[in-house]
Amino acid sequence: MILPEARDPRFVTIRRGGTLTDADHRLLALWAATCAEPVLPLFEAVRPDDPRPIEHARAWVRGEVRMTEARAAGGHAMGAARDLRGAARHAAYAAGQAGAVAHVAAHELGAAAYAIKAARAAAPADRAEAAGRLECRWQRDRLPEEIRALVLDDQRLRNDICWSVFDC
Repeated sequence: MILPEARDPRFVTIRRGGTLTDADHRLLALWAATCAEPVLPLFEAVRPDDPRPIEHARAWVRGEVRMTEARAAGGHAMGAARDLRGAARHAAYAAGQAGAVAHVAAHELGAAAYAIKAARAAAPADRAEAAGRLECRWQRDRLPEEIRALVLDDQRLRNDICWSVFDC
């Protein structure tokens, strides 16, 4: 489980009693999709019938699909991952987590963490750690300024339950 036991109010929307604005929620969803997208081909290579949760996440941001559709697409990708191993499995989970951000914003870190795990798993064993650090830095370079401090603090707080992938 990569979500904290207690929900961080910074990742709960204002209308649900937290402090997250809709604009920042959308930015978190876009960033999660950006994190998952580069590793998606690792999943698609073994599952070309992927329901494309990343596209659903972006469509949710644009208001073209409902939250439930984005969440369902993410759930399908995570379900498809269960019988896979290695990079393909982690990539599917990254895509699924990106789709789930529309429902629970804190899944943003799951998309990033699983993408880093996929990059590690896809690399030769002697370069796995370096590939993970490179992926982590690439993700951080794409953080929108409006949510940068929030995500970096979330990485610090949840690094231990995210396999320490944010040590980059």
